[in-house]
Amino acid sequence: MILELIAFDYNSALLAQENGADRLEICDNKLEGCTTPSYGLVKLIKEAIQIPIFPMIRPRGGDFLYSKEEIHIMKYDIELFRDIGCEGVVFGCLDEVGNVDVKRCEELLKIAYPMKVTFHRAFDRSNDPFNALRDISSMGFSRILTSGQKPTALEGKELIKELISRSEGDIIIIPGGGINSTNIVEVFQFTGAQEIHSPATIQKKSNMEFVNLELKENLEFYGLDEKEARRMKQLLGARENY
Repeated sequence: MILELIAFDYNSALLAQENGADRLEICDNKLEGCTTPSYGLVKLIKEAIQIPIFPMIRPRGGDFLYSKEEIHIMKYDIELFRDIGCEGVVFGCLDEVGNVDVKRCEELLKIAYPMKVTFHRAFDRSNDPFNALRDISSMGFSRILTSGQKPTALEGKELIKELISRSEGDIIIIPGGGINSTNIVEVFQFTGAQEIHSPATIQKKSNMEFVNLELKENLEFYGLDEKEARRMKQLLGARENY
């Protein structure tokens, strides 16, 4: 059972490895639904840890309908991460009517080779999940990250189960979205998934001693919840007793 966690900063990546993560998705901008992390962050993480890392390739928040220039940005980022030895990347493109944009995805996949590629939760915005599954699988993506087209994977577990059944082992379906230690066992048992994705994040307080109270800013940031990560790994490790 593979536990994939998210790291938004360097220290979280180290803690994720220490607390049982099998793979990391590296992201920036949690509040925008995650965007491409900096080259410097990914390079330092790659040098420091041994588990596979998959940086997010997403030039902005919002939808997954990208301009020609945004696709060029994505290609450059993929090249950078490929050349420093990342094991994979995460991206997804849709067209105006909610189909998977096969042409643009194929362009990006060509640049990404030989890395593994996950089609992210753009899948949950597609107009037909089974057509999307067919297109994504036929292009050679390794995985699909999905909440079953619902706000959380727990709510979307019926569709996730059906996707896993229809995939017939050709592509890995990863439940993700709102998964934590309170529901990870239920999602695993119901769907039959072999990989699980969780943010395991918590808001952490700033260590600043001086704060300008006139600015009324919240200086907290998102980091890894070590206890939550460790608990989920323990639950997955006990799966033979379910």
